[in-house]
Amino acid sequence: MASSMLQRLGYRVLPAGSPAEALQVAGDHAGSLDLLLTDVVMPGMNGRDLSAALVRRFPHLRTLFMSGYTANVIAHRGMLDEGIHFLQKPFSKQDLAVRLREVLDDPNPRG
Repeated sequence: MASSMLQRLGYRVLPAGSPAEALQVAGDHAGSLDLLLTDVVMPGMNGRDLSAALVRRFPHLRTLFMSGYTANVIAHRGMLDEGIHFLQKPFSKQDLAVRLREVLDDPNPRG
């Protein structure tokens, strides 16, 4: 669903169904990547580790984390650091558009 929303907002999307697939897709991609939209909790690898792995290849990559858990629960359990870009599920296309713009416009790519 998020991929569809992103495309309707005019973004070019490289979808992946798992962290392993995301690493493969990114590895096969010849250009740069501007943003990773990832769930925090996933099987095989969490979103924080996926982001770190991709940032090693794409140093300017920005990440927007999403989860059905609240930001407070995520931070309290040590899944993500405070101050990261986070989007609570469920979200609307408008919510996604606003958060993406904030992330892309943030001068601190790790924000």
